[in-house]
Amino acid sequence: MTDEGRRNVRDLRRGNRARLLRRLYFHGPLSRQELVETTGLSSASVSNVVADLLEAGVVVEAGAVESDGGRPRILLRVDHARFQAIGVDVGETRVRMERFDLGLHELAAVDVPMVGAGTAGSLEPEHVVAAIAGGLRELTADVSEPLLGVGIGVPGIVQHHPQAVVHGQTVGWDAVPLEEMLREHTDLPLHIDNGATTMAQAEMWFGAGSTARSGAGGSGNAAGSGSAARPGSAVFLLLGSGAGGAVILDGAPMRGSTTSAGEWGHLNVEYGGRLCRCGSRGCLEAYVGAEAVIARFQEAAGDDAMDRQSPDVDEESVLRRILTLADEDAGPVSDAAREVLDETAVRIGVGIANVVNFLNPQQVIIGGWAGLAMAPRLLSRIREVARAHALRLPYALTSVELGALGPDAVARGAATLPVARFLAAGGSARAHERVLK
Repeated sequence: MTDEGRRNVRDLRRGNRARLLRRLYFHGPLSRQELVETTGLSSASVSNVVADLLEAGVVVEAGAVESDGGRPRILLRVDHARFQAIGVDVGETRVRMERFDLGLHELAAVDVPMVGAGTAGSLEPEHVVAAIAGGLRELTADVSEPLLGVGIGVPGIVQHHPQAVVHGQTVGWDAVPLEEMLREHTDLPLHIDNGATTMAQAEMWFGAGSTARSGAGGSGNAAGSGSAARPGSAVFLLLGSGAGGAVILDGAPMRGSTTSAGEWGHLNVEYGGRLCRCGSRGCLEAYVGAEAVIARFQEAAGDDAMDRQSPDVDEESVLRRILTLADEDAGPVSDAAREVLDETAVRIGVGIANVVNFLNPQQVIIGGWAGLAMAPRLLSRIREVARAHALRLPYALTSVELGALGPDAVARGAATLPVARFLAAGGSARAHERVLK
């Protein structure tokens, strides 16, 4: 056989392994017969691939089920305990790191507050790298299972070739060579992407976005489910200190020509409007990010309404206080909180209407720590405004929902990056030793 023929056979075998492994990962446990029926592979191919995966310890037997008139069928599942992965959420107020098993169940976590966070340009790359290096040492100190790699979600645009470089205009990052900087501390495989995109992948795999794979929903309702999953379309809005977004089309992120697609927070919503952290005026982020909400509240209620300058008062606590004030009895400070939050809901709603009109997604999902904090109070108003400003038909077929995975979705989504690579390789990706300098 020629070298090209050997490569073709090897590629076909790897593709079969990947198809079967993904099916087991997302839909297992399944029997061999069910794998034949759902993957389109022949019985012989399924038997060969299953034997390989069992021998490699990637797949294990998971009991048996009765079959019609025959022997019980052995169920198979992915061995989630066999490999692990680490996910990192580089936020503007903290770096959150979590270690997961192969099924993305959390095993350990580390939080590192960012000194001076909450001010545009204050997120120093050296501090972030030090935080990640220290967190990796802590998270891997007693790990015996192979680590597939480290996924990192960052606030900015990521260019991946030849190594990941981050352009984070709102945090003062200009072509920061993050992967190269981290290589001084670890030899683990690194996978770096935009934080909104990693959140989107986590929600598509395990959370609110998973329903987009089976059918469209209705406005304000969970998307309908179907018997067979198919790639879906969804827009994910990440509201933290700022505002970001990610677009999933046909089950994969839409990146644009230079990987910057999805910057929802920098849609211009008011000509000559408020100054955004990116340097422009009138960006949506200048009205709906936590930093902007806090600033608008202080302008409306006066700086003395809350001691924002205290080093012990973090951005998350301030936003929670504004939400609490909005629920209190009438008074100038509570009135200011309600007015600011209502304007925030209006801005988010109009921003969603623009997304619905332009992209026609099955779902729009709101996440991020600030989004999840504000949206339970604001979601009804957000939907009302979006409905009023969107075209009727596409909005009627769009679901506007909250993320299902909580504020840790970015870190969990970051961990999906090495796991996705592992699945795409059919479970044959080389297990790298943990090397921490």
